[in-house]
Amino acid sequence: MKQGWRFLLAAWLVAVFATAGALFIGEVMLMAPCNLCWYQRICMFPLALLLGRACYGEDRRGAVYALPLAAAGSAVALYHTLLVAGAIPTTWIPCSAGISCADQKLEILNGIQIPWLSLLAFLAITALLTVYLKRTSK
Repeated sequence: MKQGWRFLLAAWLVAVFATAGALFIGEVMLMAPCNLCWYQRICMFPLALLLGRACYGEDRRGAVYALPLAAAGSAVALYHTLLVAGAIPTTWIPCSAGISCADQKLEILNGIQIPWLSLLAFLAITALLTVYLKRTSK
């Protein structure tokens, strides 16, 4: 096993749990995602596959390809978190019809909202991939 492999494995596990959580909320709890949630899913779902393949093959390139997805997901999740917290004006809401991005009804662990968990997952993946890439650089 190469040095730093456990950071890549941890990033993959975070992506798998976040993907499973998003699928559970959408498919089992039957809660339709808002527009910003869809953009975060577009970033997170490929991470679960890409990082799993990188772990299996101990391939550093998988982390290189995954890092921009994690950074983009972090940016969208940060925007969504600030929107839900009321730090962004409601005129900047990207959804004009359907489910509102600013109206989050699901809270877990006594008040933690889904955009906050998404932001935490993306930031953790970004940090783990950054550490992995630094430790495996030549």
